[in-house]
Amino acid sequence: MSARSKPEAVQVVKKRRDAALRALVDGVPYISFLGIEFDRRGDELTGVLPFSDKLIGNPLLQALHGGVTASFLEVTSIITLSWEYLWEDLESGALAVDKMDATHLPRLPKTIDFTVDYLRSGLPRDAYARARINRSGRRYASVHVEAWQDNRSKLFAQATGHFLMPQRRD
Repeated sequence: MSARSKPEAVQVVKKRRDAALRALVDGVPYISFLGIEFDRRGDELTGVLPFSDKLIGNPLLQALHGGVTASFLEVTSIITLSWEYLWEDLESGALAVDKMDATHLPRLPKTIDFTVDYLRSGLPRDAYARARINRSGRRYASVHVEAWQDNRSKLFAQATGHFLMPQRRD
């Protein structure tokens, strides 16, 4: 009989993944300033921007500020890219999640350019975003991200970004 390693308990896997995502998100103070959260299902992330009055650009219009919308899309893109970048090391155990703190965080991708399409006004309610990585290489990545509120098929903004990927540390 061959010696097989017993699979990790689902609670252990979830705890490790959640801790890594929390460390990644907590390492960027602007994310908590805006109140952005991430819903994780396996390796897929959805950015969540809970509504707050401070996110309104013009009180007369009651619409989300365009800068908040752009920031939400860019943050979702960067965290999604970082999550994919870390996934293999996280799953193999090569990444020590317990050592991921403010001084030991992986470097984040750097924005080269980011183009936002504002499709309609963001309403005063929660918003969601999901990024799709079009290309990710050793040095460069291209991402498309979409944001919606009540209905996934009715986007209020979308963006395309290009990012410089961090070099792996040895």
